[in-house]
Amino acid sequence: MSDQSTRRPGELAFICLLVLFSAAALWQAYDISGFTGLSQPGVFPMLAAATMLLSCGFILRDALRKRTSLEPGQRAAFWRDILPVRLLVMLAMVAAYLYAMPWLGFVIASGLFLFACFAYLWRKSLLISLLLAAGSLGAVYFLFRIVFEVVLPQGTLLPAGVF
Repeated sequence: MSDQSTRRPGELAFICLLVLFSAAALWQAYDISGFTGLSQPGVFPMLAAATMLLSCGFILRDALRKRTSLEPGQRAAFWRDILPVRLLVMLAMVAAYLYAMPWLGFVIASGLFLFACFAYLWRKSLLISLLLAAGSLGAVYFLFRIVFEVVLPQGTLLPAGVF
């Protein structure tokens, strides 16, 4: 446990989002079967969601008791801490991956995405990033396509029988 008496930038907003998410999860769990009996399928999801909501409530209470650490002139530091450049670049890469998958298919889009992520985040040699991406993609392909026989999405730019 931390004895920190000041709130970090964005802490209160994040906790409020967790409370909303937990409440929505509890509502969805209740929609499964209601609370008609202890052996119903929705009981365990409701217990898990209620535990999340209760925990988030305690965390929110503690966060509201802390004073804010954000001074009036610290807005730039707030955005630098909450949305660092690396996070923004990764979000853009995920968006590009999702955008490219219908055209390139799962295998090529995932290979390019993994290579770009390893090269950007790890910053080792490009050959090591390429080998790591190829090995990871090979393991995923083997597990899902060969072992579990999952049909992976094909792209529209390549013929259906390539991968």
